[in-house]
Amino acid sequence: MPEVAEQRILAAFERDSGWGALFRKTSCGVAYAHGEADYNGHFGIRELCEICPPEQLARCEAAWVKPELRAVTQQARELGASGPIDITDRAIVVEGLDEAPRYYLQHGFGYQCHDRAKPHHHRQHGRADLGWTAKNGSTTP
Repeated sequence: MPEVAEQRILAAFERDSGWGALFRKTSCGVAYAHGEADYNGHFGIRELCEICPPEQLARCEAAWVKPELRAVTQQARELGASGPIDITDRAIVVEGLDEAPRYYLQHGFGYQCHDRAKPHHHRQHGRADLGWTAKNGSTTP
């Protein structure tokens, strides 16, 4: 979603604090509802977390551990990964794996797993480059 549209949503949400918690990723909200850390490892993409409740941030931080390269490489190769496998402070980065095997790694390690050919740019995680007919969505509040 365009950043300006997101800011309009956040501003509307802040005007009425009785709505409860707000999350950028569905899995974060589901994890919060169950009192657990996010299983998708979104804590590594810190800009997503700036609106999360403090108690949820604490849960996710406690559960979030950068995996060992050897273990990730072994599993990724078994799934068919080709090319270099890297682990950054944000995500595991692989080549040659479709979405389902990447999710398998992501859920298994609790750490984001990205395709090198489809990078997740800072502040654009989950935001498509295309798809909106109006630059910043509707002008209706």
